[in-house]
Amino acid sequence: MTSTGIRLDAPAAGWAIDADVVVVGSGVAGLTAALRCTAAGLATVVVTKARLDDGSTRWAQGGIAAALGEGDTPEQHLDDTLVAGAGLCDEDAVRLLVTEGPDAVRRLIATGAHFDTDASGAISLTREGGHHRRRIAHAGGDATGAEISRALVEAVRTRAVRTIENALVLDLLKDEHGRTAGITLHVMGEGQHDGVGAVHAPAVVLATGGMGQVFSATTNPSVSTGDGVALALRAGAEISDLEFVQFHPTVLFLGADSEGQQPLVSEAVRGEGAHLVDAAGTRFMLGQHELAELAPRDIVAKAITRQMQAQGAEHMYLDARHFGAEMWEQRFPTILAACRSHGIDPVTEPIPVAPAAHYASGGIRTDLRGRTTVPGLYACGEVACTGVHGANRLASNSLLEGLVFAENITADIVADPDRGAPTPVRGAAVEAERPGDPVPLLDPAARIQIQRIMTNGAGVLRSAGSLAEAAERLEAIRADERKAAVPGVEAWETTNLLLVARVLVAAAAAREETRGCHWREDRPDRDDTDWRRHLVVRITPGRSLDIRPTPSATFPPTVAATPLEP
Repeated sequence: MTSTGIRLDAPAAGWAIDADVVVVGSGVAGLTAALRCTAAGLATVVVTKARLDDGSTRWAQGGIAAALGEGDTPEQHLDDTLVAGAGLCDEDAVRLLVTEGPDAVRRLIATGAHFDTDASGAISLTREGGHHRRRIAHAGGDATGAEISRALVEAVRTRAVRTIENALVLDLLKDEHGRTAGITLHVMGEGQHDGVGAVHAPAVVLATGGMGQVFSATTNPSVSTGDGVALALRAGAEISDLEFVQFHPTVLFLGADSEGQQPLVSEAVRGEGAHLVDAAGTRFMLGQHELAELAPRDIVAKAITRQMQAQGAEHMYLDARHFGAEMWEQRFPTILAACRSHGIDPVTEPIPVAPAAHYASGGIRTDLRGRTTVPGLYACGEVACTGVHGANRLASNSLLEGLVFAENITADIVADPDRGAPTPVRGAAVEAERPGDPVPLLDPAARIQIQRIMTNGAGVLRSAGSLAEAAERLEAIRADERKAAVPGVEAWETTNLLLVARVLVAAAAAREETRGCHWREDRPDRDDTDWRRHLVVRITPGRSLDIRPTPSATFPPTVAATPLEP
């Protein structure tokens, strides 16, 4: 059984509670898992970093993809997903997603989510990049995530699921057999508990969302600091395909020096007929792909970046003036308000846009039941790598993936004959289950350094030189003896970001080709002979990274990994 012996530097747990399942995260994946586990009679605890509705789900604008429309089929949805994934999708995982997806959406509606409908009462469907059919269900025009989050949060509260808000997860606990036994966490001064504590449970579901904050500009909220991936690495779990970070093509451009979360301009705007143009008003996607502006996101992001380079421009434009005021106000009220708040009126002028970090297609490696390589540890949603997305996520498949795989995780936990045994560690034994020297914590000031290093060296444009420089600069931060910081939320987050950044850069440097959303300027071609395979990363007890390619594009089973030497 792999054990790194690595943990964050944190005070001893001052309190503890027991559960059958602890779910970390409160987006669509986490809350779906919590509701299903509760319905199955399991004592479930939800741990979330901010409030229940503060995760990435509520920021989702476009919608949720499923074969719900007349003439559409799961097979067609599968085909579009495989094309977008650029040869690295796990076809079994995709087939599971598209076949179980429509019923999962219907169950979400039964939970209380309200989607937009047409005059006949049928669900309104739109198109987004990479889809050959209108199969994107949306709510509130462009507020799908907010509606899904509202419905799930309301259901969690109605069913009195135990929740711990404003809590940062720290590390995984294991019993003497190496099986999951719960988590340690820090509650940020609000609620029933305070300070560092533990939730003991034989099953842990990580649904912590993305890691967009590793870059300077992102669509992700401030809580998306890669905490789940970092925890899994320290626990000995395998991470896969972290080099495939999707940069959303159309993010509202607020200036070259703008950092942090940026307003998203949904792909659905292009799905309804908006055009990408340069400053002269020329459409540049025509002739680059059969779907033009609705090509898969990696293709559109590359095209925008190339056009910016060729013209020496900081951004391009999204022109939807032909929509008219009524359509903007009814179909895209959230985006309209965001643009106007920054002095741009899409009704009368094109929107300045540029790519920004958006979604991690890779993450903690799982099987079709959400099981990781650590017994009792599950992952779903953006933090997981299920094999669905391959080298590039198809638009609006993320919410669906969270729904489907969360339900499969619940089924596996309920069916597990070993559930509840061996007995989780208790009370004073918590600290004994956290062996090894703690990771020295970074000064929170290093966060901005890490983000700028990653944007410059591992952003949309990458090369051997840029990645080598990024790795060197990240290693300098890690080796800096002055970095030691007092344990606290900002220091823990920054330390997590550094670990995630190191893995991403190492994987991007190892993959010597261009595929999906991984674009190597020095290796511009896709290489199926040598690189139609996944990269699996683990951290050794000596804190170095072990990176190994899989023999083929098929993921190996998630069995207990063999121990690594320091």
